[in-house]
Amino acid sequence: MSQEDGATYRSKTTETHRKVTAPGIQARKLSGEKIVALTAYDYPTGVLCEAAGMDLVLVGDSLGNTALGYENTLPVTMDEMLAALRAVRRAVRRPLLVADLPFGSYHVDPSTTIENAIRLLKSGAEAVKLEGGRRRAALVRQLVENETPVMAHIGLTPQSVHAMGGFKVQGRSPAEARSLIDDALALEEAGAFSIVLEGVPVDLAATITEQLHIPTVGIGAGEGCGGQILVLTDILGWLPGRKPKFVRQYADLHSVAVDALERYKIDVRRGEFPAARESYGSTLESSSEAASRSKTHSSEPSSS
Repeated sequence: MSQEDGATYRSKTTETHRKVTAPGIQARKLSGEKIVALTAYDYPTGVLCEAAGMDLVLVGDSLGNTALGYENTLPVTMDEMLAALRAVRRAVRRPLLVADLPFGSYHVDPSTTIENAIRLLKSGAEAVKLEGGRRRAALVRQLVENETPVMAHIGLTPQSVHAMGGFKVQGRSPAEARSLIDDALALEEAGAFSIVLEGVPVDLAATITEQLHIPTVGIGAGEGCGGQILVLTDILGWLPGRKPKFVRQYADLHSVAVDALERYKIDVRRGEFPAARESYGSTLESSSEAASRSKTHSSEPSSS
């Protein structure tokens, strides 16, 4: 049975659920069920998202910051996105798998955008995400008309970090708020199945959510959105350093991992690793047995 035929999967923490699809996410607007989403960048993080029962997994261009060591998302290439996507695809089955169109992949012309979106779908994505408001509406419409589900992204859009003058909350003034509402309505009309709201005041995010017929997914936009998404490495405490205000850290895996590696280092230097339980027994006679056998043979009289 194919995923489209209604295959079901079981996660560690949830009951059996149907495969999540783009229309299924859009339908959450009517059902009111919150959308739970996380980012993933490779097979291990995909395994975690699958096991925890996420609704949506985003292979985000935030891999630039979290996995590739870039200062921001701008250097991320299509080839880097495709490699990450293929790895996550091998782990993720039930959640809807969305992939970011990286900076530059949809800024040249519509045909190039469609080609890049098709590359993502052929590599396992089930939808694409792009940043920008009304100016992206025509592009969203063209993608949707070419059988590509689109998740839009407005507010604080990281690919616009230079244009915005940094990572700043958007929509604080009445004019900015009105502009974001118009952006959301235009993207909905163009065919987006959901919209990410990032770095937006709580009341504005709630207003946008109320006015739309598609769900919003918030990141730093308050509880009034139709769901939430966070960066997996942030909530697990995977990397050291300051986290954004909107992050709730549920673990400190960095400290746990460093402690484990330091204990390994100490065991090796003390000669305590590997021990017998981590070593394979030999099928050959021991050195002492071999020496004894050699001595016995040398003491026997010659038959000549």
